[in-house]
Amino acid sequence: MPKADRPDQPNAASRFSEEAQTYAVRGADAPDFETGVAAIRNVLKTLPHKPGVYRMHDARGDVLYVGKARALKNRVNNYVQIDRLPNRLRRMVALTRSMTIVTTNSEAEALLLEAQLIKRYRPAYNVLLRDDKSFPFILLRADHTFPRIQKHRGARRHKGQYYGPFASAGSVNQTLNALEKLFLLRSCSDSFFNNRDRPCLLYQIKRCSAPCVGRISAEDYGELVRDAKSFLDGKSSGVQARLANDMEAASADLDFERAAMLRDRLKALTFIQGSQAINAQGVGDADIFALAHRNGVMGIQAFFIRGGQNWGHRSFFPAHVAELSEEEVFTSFLAQFYEDVPPAKCILLDRSLGEAELLAQALSERAERKIEISAPQRGDRVRLVKQAKRNAEEALDRRLAESTTQGRLLQEVADLFDLPEPPKRIEIYDNSHIQGTNALGAMVVAGPEGFIKGQYRKFNIKQAATDDDFAMMREVMARRFGRLMAEDANTERDENWPDLVLIDGGKGQLSSVMEVVRELGVEDVAFIGVAKGPHHGREGREVFHFPDGREITLPVNAPVLFYLQRLRDEAHRFAIGAHRAKRAKGITASPLDEVPGIGPARKKALLMHFGTARAVRSASLEDLQKAPGVSAAVAQTVHDFYHGSR
Repeated sequence: MPKADRPDQPNAASRFSEEAQTYAVRGADAPDFETGVAAIRNVLKTLPHKPGVYRMHDARGDVLYVGKARALKNRVNNYVQIDRLPNRLRRMVALTRSMTIVTTNSEAEALLLEAQLIKRYRPAYNVLLRDDKSFPFILLRADHTFPRIQKHRGARRHKGQYYGPFASAGSVNQTLNALEKLFLLRSCSDSFFNNRDRPCLLYQIKRCSAPCVGRISAEDYGELVRDAKSFLDGKSSGVQARLANDMEAASADLDFERAAMLRDRLKALTFIQGSQAINAQGVGDADIFALAHRNGVMGIQAFFIRGGQNWGHRSFFPAHVAELSEEEVFTSFLAQFYEDVPPAKCILLDRSLGEAELLAQALSERAERKIEISAPQRGDRVRLVKQAKRNAEEALDRRLAESTTQGRLLQEVADLFDLPEPPKRIEIYDNSHIQGTNALGAMVVAGPEGFIKGQYRKFNIKQAATDDDFAMMREVMARRFGRLMAEDANTERDENWPDLVLIDGGKGQLSSVMEVVRELGVEDVAFIGVAKGPHHGREGREVFHFPDGREITLPVNAPVLFYLQRLRDEAHRFAIGAHRAKRAKGITASPLDEVPGIGPARKKALLMHFGTARAVRSASLEDLQKAPGVSAAVAQTVHDFYHGSR
């Protein structure tokens, strides 16, 4: 249901920071059981019997696992009983070198903090919610005489009513289009609204009432806003009845133009009611979840019902679910999902969970209203859950089919480039600049499940000549693999090491890369150059260069060629986008940005007084002191920066 805007909830970690205690034992870097157990035993000596959250760290300080407990001492003590642990947790204990403990007031608070920390650190041994993009909402603003209706993502900074979440931008756009036809509310920005002297096209196509030019009074517009709120609150039947009565009255008064307009609005209302993928009448507000599990992969389907209307559905495929039960995965998923999404007052599941009551308590405390979590056994709610279950199974089937195809492609990549096994991590590199300006290198990452966008990186070129592509790529490789070698000097290579590196370039580019990696001592990583063939304008003529001088081309219709082209094109897209952003930032930069201690306000004051940055640079100390808002100390700082202190 809609919720009036209010300040964001305080950060969970900050609420408990005063009670946090950190325990660390640094042992040898080798991943062995004795060192890991010793680190945990040392923590156990001072652990309280209180609820809280614990983090396990490896030798580099990276978070391996985040867990919560009703009694920290009892829970952590389980990790020193190696014989009782599954293989997954044994590996984790062997890598553990330190722990961080945060005590909380209750287990419910610990559950919320655990979810927040998992999303922040994304540990290797926790269930991870992969698709953590923010969900879109519909915002009905309340800061204007003629409120605006719009799509919204992110923090709730605007005053107004928020309706959602919607499963996708498409779901929001479809609903917004219907609302514009139905209630004729404006969607334009305030600046656009304030500068109109005649109606825009939306008025002409009957999707806005043109309040910007006085075609509707504030009172009548307010009536439309109230109808829109009623509709979004699930009271569409009342809105429909009133529109029907108004249409009949207009027809009886022979006002056929108004009757036709009301008829079109009724058709829009009927359309949006009839376009629901599921019939959720009588359910009110509910989030519906169902889990499907096959071949070691778990998929979760979510339906969002608000006011008896289906606001879309989305599939999720949590990561790191091997050796875990369905209940563990489902519980962890729900806690992470509601870290950023406001829960409906009713959450329906396709099964009972042991921690459902605890999760409901935690969500109720956060939402400041009662949240119910249940697995319905009869009635309309069972029908909805069964439909979600069927969708979860179908989505999982599609996912497995795609994974099979992806697996075959990666096996073909391994065969093509003489890799011992299908690559788990592929890194693709490209450079971008314009005549040597704003030069940077870009790295994109791909794995068995597609692009890993959270691990993309860009490298601002610092040392190499920016008109020398070979030198730029050498610098990128030196920085990337030099850091990897330094981080893993005393430990085994982790998942950050690539199995295959693709360089956007030909034989010369690849040779310059190999010079660097050989100097660093990088081994067991395949490097391949990807260059366009002799006919650059013809697609599918890429030449793949090997470090030993071999060159191969593939048939133009080979699926593995399409896959490698897609990887190369993604690197090119990311490099161009990063370069454009850097260039745009450079256009707006000012020489005053380099002066230490000069913030935006003082920079603006200097520019307003002198006109240009060049005039500021050549000004005397006395002239600088005369600028409004510039103190004697700041004037001295600016003068010394450009002229040198005496």
